[in-house]
This record gives sequence, structure tokens and C-alpha cells, in this order.
Amino acid sequence: MQGCGRAPDFETERGDLTAVAKSSYNYEDLLACARGELFGPGNAQLPYPPMLMFDRITEISETGGAFDKGFIRAEFDIKPDLWFFGCHFIGNPIMPGCLGLDAMWQMTGFFLGWLGEPGKGMALSTGEVKFKGMVTPSVKKVEYGVDFKRVMRGRLVLGIADGWLKADGEPIYAASDLKVGLAKQPAA
Repeated sequence: MQGCGRAPDFETERGDLTAVAKSSYNYEDLLACARGELFGPGNAQLPYPPMLMFDRITEISETGGAFDKGFIRAEFDIKPDLWFFGCHFIGNPIMPGCLGLDAMWQMTGFFLGWLGEPGKGMALSTGEVKFKGMVTPSVKKVEYGVDFKRVMRGRLVLGIADGWLKADGEPIYAASDLKVGLAKQPAA
């Protein structure tokens, strides 16, 4: 079993912002994050649907994971009418691999905001990405995992992690050295 992480209602102070850190988040919580309400204005946000690539965060912890430096897990319910199946590719619908990779970057940025780090998120790079399968309309559920190797805190907050994607329990994507940064905004 992975580490337990923070207590569900642990409160952290960030200047004048108080954010409630939980160990899991539902879809409404993710939408609040996309609107800038979860971590406060000017801080980490998720993209809004349809670019939000998961429906829930099932577990998040600042300990545990493959490197014992924290992890985040999420799930995405696959429905045959998802927007990308109709256009990628006609007659051979699959979820674009870049969207699975983007989900891992989204989760990495969320983790940094959840840690209480300020700033706007941006995907910076990844080391290597391997695809061993595809997400098709017949898949019922995608699971994502991101395991942190390092979080650097300075002018730029930087998360470095490895990630994976499973389709109905079968590992099909792996990404190493995902890098996401949070850039602190200048004072107004």
C-alpha cells in the first residue's frame, strides 16, 4: 500500500489564501481547480473540459510512490462519444497519445499546487515516452499514475516525475522525467 498522505481536512496557509488539502478529489473539485478557485487566483489550475483529461483524483500523497517522494493517481471514464474519437482517426477512433501525456503533466502541476506552491503551471518537457497500446472506445476506464522523483523550490518551482497510463488495467503508456514548473507571478 502507498503512503497515506495528508489528513483529508489539513489546512495550509499561503499568504492570504487558505486551501484545504485532501487525499482525493471529485469532478466538481477538479472544475473548481480549473476555474482558479482551489489553489487561489494566479496559482496552479487544471484545464477546463474538454481538455481536462481525468474525472477524479483517487489518491494523492507527498510520501510514497516509486521514489518515496510523493505520488498522484487519477481515473478517466471512457465513453464512445468523447470528442477526440470522432476526429482521430475517422474509421479508426483512438485517443491521441499526446492527450494521455498531457494528463500526466496536468497531474504533475496539480500536485505542485496541492503542496501549497504558488505560481502558474506550465509543462516544460519529458524525457522518453513509450506507447504499447491504444485507448479505443471499447476501453471503459483509464488510470493514470505519476510518481515524483524531485520537487525543486526556488524562483521556479519544478516537479520531476515518471508517469504511466493503464487502459482497463493494462499498462500501455510510460513517460519518464515529466517536468512541470510553476512560475511565480510578479506583484501587481
